Amino acid sequence: MTDVPLLRNESGTARDRDPSEAIEDLEFEAAIGRNVRQLRQQQGLTVADMAARVGISKAMMSKIENAQTSCSLSTLALLAKGFDVPVTTLFRGADVERPAAFVKAGTGARIVRNGTREGHEYQLLGSLRGEHKRLECLEVTLTEKSQTYPLFQHPGTEFIYMLEGVMDYSHSRSVYQLHPGDSLQLDGEGAHGPVDLVQLPIRFLSVVAFPDSQV
Repeated sequence: MTDVPLLRNESGTARDRDPSEAIEDLEFEAAIGRNVRQLRQQQGLTVADMAARVGISKAMMSKIENAQTSCSLSTLALLAKGFDVPVTTLFRGADVERPAAFVKAGTGARIVRNGTREGHEYQLLGSLRGEHKRLECLEVTLTEKSQTYPLFQHPGTEFIYMLEGVMDYSHSRSVYQLHPGDSLQLDGEGAHGPVDLVQLPIRFLSVVAFPDSQV
């Protein structure tokens, strides 16, 4: 078996944190990095170009943009001068509260869907409206055999992760048998839903990311 390289998400940042370091400090560093990158790109400059203009190393400039270092006051002053903006511009967005949804086990709201009449139970684990889309997370429990199963169609992408039981799940023209630990990601526009409940009870997570137009 050949080694498969790990995929790296280039769209975000990650950094080590000392346990004694305040989380609030990371928010400032992330905001500075985000604003510095945006200002540099708006001016059509490379990391090397901007580093030379400001008078710091390319490596330091890269660390600032990726929120991997804390800027000194003198460095902030150099950046503001290099971009010809007030220093406060570099902190823009640091005080914005980023949303999260936390649901204690067993406290999710019970909701009614097309499958409820067939003995399917839906527990809402969170619904989060972000800047670009709405994310809806459900825990679905199937406890009864049924002669009919609803098929769903909706905008966006759905991710299913099996927790318990076995079921045959249809999407478009394909049928997948899902066991605990299996996952299925699908285009919600294709008709989808369980076609056979092989081993009850069945529990799975359903996460739907709705597109911009559905927010």
